[in-house]
Amino acid sequence: MKLKKLPTLVYLCTVSILIALGIWQLGRAEQKRSFFEQQKQGLASSEILELTSVITGDVESLRYKNVQAIGHYDQSHQFLIDNQVSNGRVGYFVLTPFIIAGQSKAVLVNRGWVPLNQDRSILPDIQIVTEQSLLKGRINNFPSVGLKLAGAEIPTKGWPSVLQVVDARVLSEKLGYSVAIFQVELDKNLPEGFKREWQVTTIMPPEQHLAYAVQWFALAATLTVLFFWYSIKRSKNE
Repeated sequence: MKLKKLPTLVYLCTVSILIALGIWQLGRAEQKRSFFEQQKQGLASSEILELTSVITGDVESLRYKNVQAIGHYDQSHQFLIDNQVSNGRVGYFVLTPFIIAGQSKAVLVNRGWVPLNQDRSILPDIQIVTEQSLLKGRINNFPSVGLKLAGAEIPTKGWPSVLQVVDARVLSEKLGYSVAIFQVELDKNLPEGFKREWQVTTIMPPEQHLAYAVQWFALAATLTVLFFWYSIKRSKNE
């Protein structure tokens, strides 16, 4: 059987891509297994970590961990994350800097959801009555959006400041002090919060990635069979 250069080159390139896609999906499946295991452990754990010991930690390893800290809110400098939906209504998440006692770094506390006023120019009242000294909550990523528009991370002038997407570096510059790369979702039993229905992120399960991997490998196998069948048939005809 004599193979022609061009068809063989096309076959090798295509099958390599298909196999690479299958291997990539296997890797994604393993990543998802690790994520779900970590999520399960975080949600099941009753341990409360001191925020001072994890403030500079990696958010993925700390996600859904319960934390507490002593400090005070910077009530004069708060943020509103726009376009947040709750039960079909549009509103904001309220992010308030919490300055940890004895630390040079703060954390942004998500105090919950508030509805949007009919007049967008009138921002909701998010004042803090008391600068509570005890913070309890769980660590999570900042709220995300499906489509990030250019400039969405730039907060508006004045306070409270409105933004679409949270960038800890940008907000640190506006505040004049450093904030952690994660948020703390305020415990439902603590005061000074709004509507708090904290969700667990749902993502594609590892089984779905495995199914995609099987499909890519099956396509590679099918292409191989067809290529050699065609090559053998052409050789016989010649």
